[in-house]
This record gives sequence, structure tokens and C-alpha cells, in this order.
Amino acid sequence: MSTRYFGVAVPRLEDPRLLTGGGNYVDDIVLPGMLHAAFLRSPVAHGLIRRVDLSDARAMPGVRAVYGMADFGKIAGGPMPPMAPHPLLKTPITCAPLTSDEVCYVGEPIAMVLADSRAEAEDALAAIELDIEHLPAAADARDAADAGAARAHLNRESNVIATLRGAHGNVDQVFARAAHRFTETFETHRGGCHSMECRGVVAAMNARSAELSVWTSSQSPYMVRRHLAAYLGRDESDIRVIAPDVGGGFGPKANVYPEEFAVALAAITCGRPVKWIEDRQEHFLATTQQRDQIWTLEVACDAQGRMLGVRGRCVHDNGAYAPYGLILPATALASFPGPYALDAFDIAVDVVLTNLVPTSPVRGAGRPNTAFVLERLADCVARHLGLSRDEVRRRSFVTADQMPYATGGRMRDGSAVAYDSGDYTRALDLVLEKIDAAGFERRRTEAAARGRLLGLGLASCVEDTGLGPFEGASVRVTPAGQVVVSTGAASQGQGHATTLAQIAADALGVDLSQVSVKSADTGAFPLGISTIASRIAVTAGSSVEIAARKVRDKAIKVAAHMLEVGEHDLEIENGMVGVVGVPGLTVSLAAIARTLSGAAGVRLPPGVDPDLAATGYFEASQLAFAYGSHACEVEIDPETGDAKVTRYVVAHDCGKLINPLIVDGQIRGGIVHGIGNALYERMKHDEAGQPLTTTYADYLLPAASEMPDIEIHHIETPSPRNPIGVKGAGEGGTIPAAACVISAIENALGPAGPFLRAHPVSPEQIAEWVNATRQ
Repeated sequence: MSTRYFGVAVPRLEDPRLLTGGGNYVDDIVLPGMLHAAFLRSPVAHGLIRRVDLSDARAMPGVRAVYGMADFGKIAGGPMPPMAPHPLLKTPITCAPLTSDEVCYVGEPIAMVLADSRAEAEDALAAIELDIEHLPAAADARDAADAGAARAHLNRESNVIATLRGAHGNVDQVFARAAHRFTETFETHRGGCHSMECRGVVAAMNARSAELSVWTSSQSPYMVRRHLAAYLGRDESDIRVIAPDVGGGFGPKANVYPEEFAVALAAITCGRPVKWIEDRQEHFLATTQQRDQIWTLEVACDAQGRMLGVRGRCVHDNGAYAPYGLILPATALASFPGPYALDAFDIAVDVVLTNLVPTSPVRGAGRPNTAFVLERLADCVARHLGLSRDEVRRRSFVTADQMPYATGGRMRDGSAVAYDSGDYTRALDLVLEKIDAAGFERRRTEAAARGRLLGLGLASCVEDTGLGPFEGASVRVTPAGQVVVSTGAASQGQGHATTLAQIAADALGVDLSQVSVKSADTGAFPLGISTIASRIAVTAGSSVEIAARKVRDKAIKVAAHMLEVGEHDLEIENGMVGVVGVPGLTVSLAAIARTLSGAAGVRLPPGVDPDLAATGYFEASQLAFAYGSHACEVEIDPETGDAKVTRYVVAHDCGKLINPLIVDGQIRGGIVHGIGNALYERMKHDEAGQPLTTTYADYLLPAASEMPDIEIHHIETPSPRNPIGVKGAGEGGTIPAAACVISAIENALGPAGPFLRAHPVSPEQIAEWVNATRQ
């Protein structure tokens, strides 16, 4: 029998190359005659550019060119095309590659210098004379939503650019009959992605072919090609975009950025390759962020604590522009009602412009915000009614016998949200068992004897995965017997080369070492969407399965002709097609591939196209819904307010596991991200919109020393909505994590402590709460 790989914890195929220095990142790309770019960025959050004098900068040593937007006028001009148009946005709200009039956030690019080295380019920036008239800034979304607030853009009548609404059932009737109603206001704070590799772009024109090549640290190389082609008025075939090895993405690298356009425009204009590598301060200033939302919600429940309905409003800070359309607030809205079988809900989201860096999805893309407020509401009900937190959830969950379950919500394309499969109560029971919730009070007492406060936190979530419309894949067996998988699905460290190879190897009965995966190059595969929304396992994985099965069927058909037997008598094992029960009567996949490669004057087998290859596109018309429950213990030093997560346990269901090792890595990474959101990451701005946390001395990230061992337990409920039964796993670790940690802190403070409504929380706040409970 051939070795089976699907479901096996195979070590990642990518790692030997990456760990031995064989990675090829954007900054590793060196081209003859390449120039280095640096950007002059706005020093103010809102202002009018009165004068930009580039003449002294052009005279600096090593400088080859200095550009403002007007210098690209013969090629292109105006604002960039929106990535995700929305009918509520009557006019696009995007910036130009280089702004020349109104600046709307600190860090907005104004001009760029090209020099022989990055150091020389940065030196020349200091020689640019910039005169900006300061304007009032909209720095807080709550204030910016008011009618009389300072405008984030002078030409807009209001900072509120859209109001999204999601409603199901008769919410007024539900609240009228409810035994209890509780109202709370919640805040989830803005944070960044802080991937190991910052953004970077290299662009070069081929003078002979007139092809523009762009290498970019992106989750969306096909989107970069599409929008750059539209902006330049070129056919997509004239532009090649490659995402080489990418050191983390987490959502912000899914955007198409001004710097990608500006570097391409500069390469076309000067006729030489141009490289720009974002430094860490630029990452704080110019890479999109997420999560500033303020929710005012009311929850209705019956006398037994079952949640019946939720209504209220959210103010969503979209930052200065809407390059990603309304996807982030729309995803937060579509995530209602989470794992809960609400009879009704009515939620409005006001999308507000501010003079801060634009917001876009960061791991979870609005889902962590919604999970936070829903899980806090569940704890609110438990607190007010004197019930256990897990019992409120059990009474309120969608049950297994309700699957498939239509929530009443809508996705951003208007399609109905319907959960496909799962057992939410089972996940909660499992996580409570594994963390030994029954023995928690004993551990709390032991912690108290050591002078520490110990709290137990709970949170659950549902994650929509496998977002359509498609990803595609080609599978080809070469005449040497190697299997090459090509796909548009870009990887930023998720292990796609391993998981896709596992699927292909099983379908074709070959050893994993015979399979290679090529991806994220628009010159190698024609179409792609983006690596976002935990969608690649479902879309690209299913496409590899479809294509590989086509190749398998084709190989069997040709082998039947070559061996003069019926197709039903054949099987594929270890790279050989053979007759069942007849050892030695075989033909290799390599031999079949050589036959289908053709030879002059030799006919192919009848009814078979050349090449042992096929392409598959899985159309994801329905989402697959992963889910899970988290539990953690947080220990607090009451004297300092320091909170440390000491235990973290997860029960998670992402359908059939392709590779448990990779899934566990995704979940662990997501939890670390969520713990950072809960305890460490705060992007501060002053009243004028100036960022105050632009280094890691001020903006904290969790390190290994702050992380507990993370224990993961899997439930496998196959999704019926794709051929391999999988659900995505890229964001399920993050979505409930902040809610879980905050729940544990609140539990540690005890019933005399406050009900916690926001994250992140600081040691200073915790110490104040502890002192208040002692008085």
C-alpha cells in the first residue's frame, strides 16, 4: 500500500530550506543597476501641503531621482482603485501613491527618493523642504462620528461614510418578553500585525518585452497585478507579480499599498530596478491596523439565563481611507450571533473616518471584536443572574441537532449565513474537562497561599472559513515522475507547500518527496484571489484534490491502453499503475507522462489530451464553519497588577485535519496574537492624531517568556461543503483569545471586582482594581 499522508503530522517540507538560510525574501532580491527608495511621509495627521521643494534633495550624494506625484503624470495619476468596492461607498475613498495636496494621517507618503543606497536615500529626505498647513484632526472615532466634529477629509460632509446593519427576527418582541435585559459598552483597541518581515517591494521594467515585474511581500499578488494594471491602463499580461518567501502576513499584507504603486511608477519612469524595504518605524506609521471599535449593546435573556437577543450599535474606526472597502466592519457584523442561537438581533455599525492610519483585517478580521462582545455579554448574564458562565453558554448555544443552522445573518455578498456542522457544547465540555475546571477552586486556594490571585477564563467562537469564489491549482506529472503543483495561493508561513503536497501525494499514490509546490507567481499560474479569511485549505486544497483526481483518472485511462486491461482492474500505488492482484504488471506514472509528452509521428492513446496534467478550480459557494472553546488560567500579582497566563487549553474543530502539526502551529500562533491584544498591545495617539507608540520600547508584544504551554484538543467534524471535508484554522486561535484572557482576569478579581469591558488591560489598571476590592 502507498503511504497515506492526509491527516498525518508530516514535518513541514519548507523548513529545511528556510532554516538553513535558503529563503528568498524581497530584500534578498538584487538586480543589476538597482536603486533604493525612501519615502518622505507626512509628519502631521491632517494638513494641506503648501510647498514641497525637492531641489536640494536631488543634489545630494548618491541620489539618482526624487519624485512627487506630478512626476508620474505621463504614466498615471489620481487615487488608487479600491480593492473592494461597496455599494454604500458612492465614491472610492483611497489615496494616491504619493499625495500632493491634503495629508490625512501621519505617515502618508508625499515624495520618494531613489539613491544608490538606502542610507543615501534617507539622508536626502532631510533635504526636502516641506511646508504643511496644520488642520484640525479627527483622532477619536467616537468624537469623529458627531455631526460637528473636525472632518478627516476637507471635501467630505461627514466622517461617517456608511452604516451597516444586520438584523434577524423581531428584536422588539424578543426584548419585550425577556425576563432580563442588560446593557453594556465595550471597547476593543487598535493594534498592528508586526510580522517578522516588514513590507517590501522590488519593481523592474524589461526594456525589450516591456513587461513590468514586481516582487512584493504580499498575501495578494494577483490583486496587486489586477489593480496596478487598472491604474496603469495596461493589460494584466504585461505585468508579472511574484510574492517570494514572505515572513508573516496576518491580514495587512493582503492590502494593495501606495508604496507598491509608487515603486512600480518609479521603476517605469527611471528605467532601472527599484527596491523599497519598510523599516520598523514605517511599519508603525504606514501599515494598516485594526480593532478600534466601540460597541453599545443590550442583551435579552430568559429567567434561566438563555440569551434570546442582542441589539445595539458599533462605532468602527476605519482610519483615514477605505482601501479595503467595508470588509472589516462587514465581517464583524456578519459574525453575529457567533455560537449562540439567538431568536433575534439588530446591530448597526457606523463606519467612521479618522486621521489615523487606515484599518484593515488583522488576524481574525473583525471576528475577534464580535467574539469579545458576545462572550462578555454571556459573562454579563452569568454575573447578574448568579449562574455559572458555562451554563449560560450551554443554554444559549446552537445545538448539534440544529445543524445545518441558518443564523439569520448575511455575509458581505448578501448570502445567508448557515453553519454546516459541529457540536459547540461538546467543545465546551471538552475544554473544561482538559483544564480540570472541577479542580480550579483548589488551585485558586493554593495560589492565594502564595499571595497570588488566580482566575479561570472561558470563551467560545465560530469562524467562517473557505471564503469564495475560488482558488485554483494545476497538478502535473513530469516525464521524470515528479509531481508539480502550481497554484495562485500565496503563503506567508502557513505551510501550504506541505499540506497541498500531502493532498496531491495521496491522490496520486506517490511519495511526498516526489511532490513540489509552486505558488504566488502570476507568471506561473493564471488566476488567484488572496490568502485571507482562513480560506486556502478549503479552496486551494480542494482544487488540488480535484486536479490530482483528474490526473489520476487520466493516468489510469492511459495505463489501461498500455497494459491492455480494463480501467476498473487498475490501481495506483507508489507511483505505479498496476493490475490489482497481478504483481509486476505495472507501468509508472513517469512512463505515462513520457508517453503523453509526445514524439514525432507517434500517436497518443485515443481520446486523451497531451500531458499528464490537469487544472481544478473549486468554487466555494458555501462557507465551512470552524468552531472552538478556549479556557485559560491567569495569575495576578496583586501588588504590581502583573497578569500572567499560566495555562491555556483549546478544544477546536476545523473539520478533517490535513496536517495536525501545522494546524496546532496556526492555533498556537493565533492564541499568542490574542494574548497580545488582551494584555500588551496599545497603539496610542494624542489629540492631534500623532502616534505615541512607534517603537517596541513603547508598544509591547508578548515574548516566549510570557507565553504558557498551549494544549490543543481536536474534534473532527467533516464539512459537507467541500470534497476533502476541511474547515480553515488560521484565525480560530485568535478570535476568542482576548475574551478568554479578560474573562480570567475578571474571575481572578472576584465578585467584588469590576465587570471588564475593554482590552487591552494594563498592570496599572489591574492594580487599581485590586486596591478597590480591598477597600
